[in-house]
Amino acid sequence: MTGVTPAFEWNFDGLVGPTHNYAGLASGNLASMQHAHRTSNPQAAALQGIAKMRLLHQLGVKQAVLPPHARPNLAFLSALGFQGNPAQQIAQAYRTAPELLNACYSASSMWAANTATVTPSSDSQDGKVHFTVANLMSNLHRAQEAPFSQHLLQTIFADPDYFSHHPVIPASMTTRDEGAANHNRLCQNHGSVGFHVFVYGQSYRQAEGSNLEASPQRYPARQTREASEIIARAHQIFPDKVLFAQQSPLAIDSGVFHNDVIAVANASLLLVHEQAFVNQAQVLKQLQQSVNFPLQIIEVPEREISLADAVSSYLFNSQLLSISNTGSKMMLIAPTECAHNPKVHQWLEQLIASPDNPIEDIHYLDLKQSMQNGGGPACLRLRIVLQEAEQASMHQGIIITDALLDDLSDWVKRYYRMALSPADLADPALLDESYTALDALTQVLKLGSIYPFQYVTEKQ
Repeated sequence: MTGVTPAFEWNFDGLVGPTHNYAGLASGNLASMQHAHRTSNPQAAALQGIAKMRLLHQLGVKQAVLPPHARPNLAFLSALGFQGNPAQQIAQAYRTAPELLNACYSASSMWAANTATVTPSSDSQDGKVHFTVANLMSNLHRAQEAPFSQHLLQTIFADPDYFSHHPVIPASMTTRDEGAANHNRLCQNHGSVGFHVFVYGQSYRQAEGSNLEASPQRYPARQTREASEIIARAHQIFPDKVLFAQQSPLAIDSGVFHNDVIAVANASLLLVHEQAFVNQAQVLKQLQQSVNFPLQIIEVPEREISLADAVSSYLFNSQLLSISNTGSKMMLIAPTECAHNPKVHQWLEQLIASPDNPIEDIHYLDLKQSMQNGGGPACLRLRIVLQEAEQASMHQGIIITDALLDDLSDWVKRYYRMALSPADLADPALLDESYTALDALTQVLKLGSIYPFQYVTEKQ
């Protein structure tokens, strides 16, 4: 399969949910830990995400939106042993185990890059688009996402002639999977056969040996090689189109909890920090030798941008996008934190001024609410390459248009609070507000009854 079929990369943005809050639940995510227990602004968070969608839509990027998960997760509260009606469960959890209540309210599904790993039909041996939803078992607040994410993607991509949905990888320490945040696809253009770089933090085959340097010492490695290998097999990716690279333990211990905090790829360009991988020179050499198209690698030296600056600015969590479908011209969508960091800003301005790379423009966006919880522009979207027939087959109500953006903005302003403190999670009214908002959203997106609380209402 060497031909080129017209295809486009779609960005599926996660819509920030009405319970967006700062609970500091993610170990190794420095921004999340630093802003723990502060008051958030769910309305501002959602509107900032919609503003990003609007900009990219105006720039011609194909986009769709993924709705938030239902929070608080009442089934999760029950599974954690809290009894009674919802108000009683919330009160009991807040009184006896507030950290568990925080997990049940988590709006972390907004970071759609962790939803799943997706392989385009051009890259799979059976010619279908393949999905594996991430088990996210490294963190309790995220592990609850997999069942609904699976249901949501199966609803949106329902046609078995085009789409293949795989079971969530069994949740175990050996098979921890964090989705597309640890996966890069390189290609000559989006319609051609791609080359896949799966990045992992730990391999249990290595852990059995004596090389302790293979694992981080301060923060957990969230992705395992074993999980990445399962995905590559299940998705029927051509074996000569796959490379497994280990994430640098130093980077993980510096706050690089996912690969997309230290490297970003688009088409035939890889932008990467020099301390992203173990044995990086060998990895990049092997990558150059493995692809059958001209690949450009921009390796950012530590002396120019330190790991600390990379993590605090989220430079590598910028969205790297093609202006033209050929991939010959690109742009960066960067958080404003990059503009506020003198070293990073200077490096970026030099980058776009140089004729030696395809990046011609940069847009700085205010995503402060997401950034303070540890998620930048690239965290907020799941990239899916679709051919025209595949796009026509998916659910159409989530495709971004000017009218839908206006409807989403109005919806957020109607239903979202402008301040949410840790104590507010004890308020049972927040549950009613959240569920009422999500019920209205399913009508906006024409998704029908997708949430568990809607099934209960229908039965009654």
